[in-house]
Amino acid sequence: MEAPLYPDFPFVPSTPPGGQPAFWVGPRHLAGDDKRLYDTVADTLSGLGWSSLTIVRGRDEPDEDRQVLRSTVLHISPDTLRWAQWCLPDEPFYLGELPIAWQISARPGTSSPLAGWSAYFTPDVPGEAVADFLVALDARDQPVVPFTGPEVVLDAVAAHGWLRDIDQPKAAATDPTFTSHISLGEVPPLIQDGDPRALTTSAGEAGPAGWQAWAEPALGAPCLWVASFGSSVPHDLVAAFAASLSSTAPVLRRVLPAATQEWLLRAPAI
Repeated sequence: MEAPLYPDFPFVPSTPPGGQPAFWVGPRHLAGDDKRLYDTVADTLSGLGWSSLTIVRGRDEPDEDRQVLRSTVLHISPDTLRWAQWCLPDEPFYLGELPIAWQISARPGTSSPLAGWSAYFTPDVPGEAVADFLVALDARDQPVVPFTGPEVVLDAVAAHGWLRDIDQPKAAATDPTFTSHISLGEVPPLIQDGDPRALTTSAGEAGPAGWQAWAEPALGAPCLWVASFGSSVPHDLVAAFAASLSSTAPVLRRVLPAATQEWLLRAPAI
């Protein structure tokens, strides 16, 4: 019998029971992932023609209580230059005290086995935003080459009513309720990136900046979700995520995050 190492993080999250009522919900950045973050992203990748494979690591002995110690799902683009890994069943590391659910990476060419950059998303990041990030990534001929500057990210959220930070108008913005934020700054530990400066930065020295986004329903409260982008993630890809995250279009949900229910507007989906 298989026993996953982390039973609280299911291998493939189950779809919410069909009997639960569905609502059109907004704002999107506080609507959570409907407990379908795997399904939403995997369906998008399947539609883009990415292949998937299951990686199982661990002992396989009849007398072991836990035969399968770790198992993950890896999705790979047709040109093998970009991939997305569902991380929750594996040994996760944490952003804002939340486990990483998806890690998305890209490399400059087939001659290099190493990722040029990686981006990370925890549970309750709206699946629509991760899907739109992947659609933009898939459409790029060169997944690691920067085409634009960081201003496109802030322009994307400002177009949907987010407010630029007074102290850092070129590096940070927040939604009108001050619960969700996006900022260009210090990259958290363990974020993988191909920029060599990320490996050579001395203690106390500022390394290359990357985009970070998070939702904090109340000051000092636990984060609802966190997204982190390595310093080499092209700004236009982050802008695709930010535009979707801040979109004013409602999203369909059956499961609402307990921490943000009071912030959400909802209408029955009939």
